[in-house]
Amino acid sequence: MKAGRRLVVVSNRLPITAVENAQQFQRSGGGLINALVPLLDDSWGCWVGWTGTHDEPKMAKVLNEWSATKQCPFGPVFLTAAERASFYRGFSNEIIWPLFHGLPSRCQFETTYWEGYRKANKKFADVVVKVSRPDDFVWVHDYHLMMVAQELRSRGMGNSIAYFHHIPFPSPDIFETLPWRNEVLQALMCFNSLGFQTVHDRRNFIACLRRCMPHIRVGHAGKTLQVRAGGQCAHAGAYPISVDFEGFARDAAGTTISSGSKAIENQFPDMQIILGIDRLDYTKGIPERLIAFEKLLISRPGLHGRVNMVQIVVPSREEIPEYNQLRLRIETLIGKINGQYSKPGWVPIHYFYRSISRNELIAFYRAAQVALVTPLKDGMNLVAKEFCASRIDNRGVLVLSEFAGAAEELKCGAMLVNPHDTETVAGVLDVALSMDESEQSSRMKSMRLQIRDHDVFNWYRAFRTATEGSVLTMEESPIRPLSSPVPEVSRVPLRRAFAEFQFPAPGRGVEGR
Repeated sequence: MKAGRRLVVVSNRLPITAVENAQQFQRSGGGLINALVPLLDDSWGCWVGWTGTHDEPKMAKVLNEWSATKQCPFGPVFLTAAERASFYRGFSNEIIWPLFHGLPSRCQFETTYWEGYRKANKKFADVVVKVSRPDDFVWVHDYHLMMVAQELRSRGMGNSIAYFHHIPFPSPDIFETLPWRNEVLQALMCFNSLGFQTVHDRRNFIACLRRCMPHIRVGHAGKTLQVRAGGQCAHAGAYPISVDFEGFARDAAGTTISSGSKAIENQFPDMQIILGIDRLDYTKGIPERLIAFEKLLISRPGLHGRVNMVQIVVPSREEIPEYNQLRLRIETLIGKINGQYSKPGWVPIHYFYRSISRNELIAFYRAAQVALVTPLKDGMNLVAKEFCASRIDNRGVLVLSEFAGAAEELKCGAMLVNPHDTETVAGVLDVALSMDESEQSSRMKSMRLQIRDHDVFNWYRAFRTATEGSVLTMEESPIRPLSSPVPEVSRVPLRRAFAEFQFPAPGRGVEGR
């Protein structure tokens, strides 16, 4: 990174959210926020995002005063209630979210949603122009903001602008369902660099370009692909996001977590704990997981009174009726299973519908014998990596969906399952609960080594290095190496400004999505 070049992060939400009439702030939820905050260093220039409130004059004043005392510059974006409904609830979460997770039948293709999405992306671009300098590196995150680079280019911005796509990217057969598919692809091509969670996602993106923009040219440029379409050129690479391995391991070894973990174990004496922890969403496979657990209880009556499932569901998108219906289905299933199999002194499923702090989260990771992470489809799923990073004892078993992006990296030790095959999931759970400590240790050490060597800092450096080394002109020329490497990320300075805040949600998070 050139001396003096700042990082400008652009995401749907700021890392803080106003509470109590915008007089106080708490740390925003979301896996994106949780992943990016550890990266804040002295090169951080600004964070652009929605404030979580509609009270623009009051919020702007309070936020400026707060950020001045914390040395945390923010570029607040203000959205009206109508804009939020069409941009966030509408286009982002009733079209793009289900479509990109392979569920086009759930999409609500409304022209007003598209218009609201474009308008909101323009607002984000306006703020980026206001807060950025000519040499800043602008890093845009996730599906809410796919049009931002196009808006910035139309305003004459020549900065290096990169985009990271946190959710899956669909195949052409799914993507072409989107009425505005060409507009979205053309906007994505305005970024200098495009990052995806897996090679599979990148492959789907290129396939969609070939289907919708048949005159593209694709060539290899080191570990990335250089894509040219007309007068546009972008580099596309696969960069699996990760966690702060050292941070989780350090906290897991602390006395606070050890005490919390012991307290949880005391609540379940002589029990094995199967842990499920998810944001409320239909992609997470929570009902299927509960059905698999019930089948385990049916097939293995000897486990009655000896195993507990702890299912934590973090509230999310409660304004969308479909999510409330999903919550009702989950709670109905839990009530049915507990009613059928409970006996004095033992209830098979312990259910929590709330956010939890980071310390409580890690304590549950330490106390569980099995982590059951079975999304129907997920871009990465950081819960799986957080669980392993927290297991400083090299114990515990990870049962992981083969449809999570994390499966590619953690297949070295995880027990992979198809979450739709509930009979097999039940059988794998039975094996996991009886696995001896030697095999647990071997599997967990392999996964922890993988995560340690590919932590969130390496994710950032790999993406930044590839972006800085990209050929960003429209001329035909070979890829040139970097003149100097991207420096190590400082793991201390500006993150202290967030130390007072607890994480309100684990893994992929809540409203931050």
